[in-house]
Amino acid sequence: MSMLRHYEPWSLLDQFRRDIEQVLAHTGSTQTYGDSAVATSAWVPAVDFKEEVNQFIIEADIPGVEPKDIEISMEGGVLSLKGERRLESREDGKDYHRVERSRGVFYRRFSLPDTADAEKIAASGKNGVLQIRLPKKEVAKPRKITVQA
Repeated sequence: MSMLRHYEPWSLLDQFRRDIEQVLAHTGSTQTYGDSAVATSAWVPAVDFKEEVNQFIIEADIPGVEPKDIEISMEGGVLSLKGERRLESREDGKDYHRVERSRGVFYRRFSLPDTADAEKIAASGKNGVLQIRLPKKEVAKPRKITVQA
C-alpha cells in the first residue's frame, strides 16, 4: 500500500499559529486584535461582529461547548465571553493519527459602542454557534429650539 501526501502550505502555517498560541497560553500572555483583547488560550473561537439598525450581533463558533460552560458578562462597556470545551474521553487502544480539535478554556473581550444597551443583552446557541444580541439604546432625538425675542 502506498501513501500519497500532498503539500498543504496553509495547514503548516495554521499549525504553527496554534503551536505559538499554546506556548503563549502557558506564559499568561495577552494579545490585542483590533478593539478586542484576547487572553491567549489553547484555542480562540472565530467571532463575527455585525451592526444592524436596531442591534449589534456577535456570533462565535463554539462547537462542542456546552451552554453551562459559557459565561457572558458586561462591565464598563466591555463584553466578556469565557468558556471551556472539555476533552471527551477517548477509547483505549485506538491510535489517533491526527488530533486538530483544540480543547480548553477560551476568553474573548469586546469593547462595545456607547449605544449598546447592556441591560437587554440576550444569548442563544444553535448548531455550534453562539449568538449574542445587543439592542441599541433609544437615543434622544434632536429637537429644534426657537430663540425668543
